[in-house]
Amino acid sequence: MHIARNDVPVRIDVPGAIARQQTEFGDVSGYGKMGAEFFSFGAGTDITELLHGLEGDSCMSPHWGYVVQGEITALYSDGSEETSRTGDLFYWPPGHSVRAEQDTDIVMFSPQDEHGSVIDHIRRKVSG
Repeated sequence: MHIARNDVPVRIDVPGAIARQQTEFGDVSGYGKMGAEFFSFGAGTDITELLHGLEGDSCMSPHWGYVVQGEITALYSDGSEETSRTGDLFYWPPGHSVRAEQDTDIVMFSPQDEHGSVIDHIRRKVSG
């Protein structure tokens, strides 16, 4: 799921402040501590091969995030794809990979244990 900033409903609009809130933007039930992450991807980066060996050969951690700059596509286990661009908020449920269409910076919030395991798996793949 992704949504452009201007599509997020305005909840407060007063002089000097605008607050937008998208409700129902993913579920954190059953997860412990969250990690805050900043990722930079070079154009053409596709992490799919690096996820092989994980459950479903996919990242099984959910992520909530924001595209600071660039364009990134979530590749879901069911074969669907969803592209988020500069200024978009996104939610990626478990069962995905990603591909950067161009140089891209994103900020994400993820369950730290679940995503930490995925990061450790990728680190082993790139160092082995």
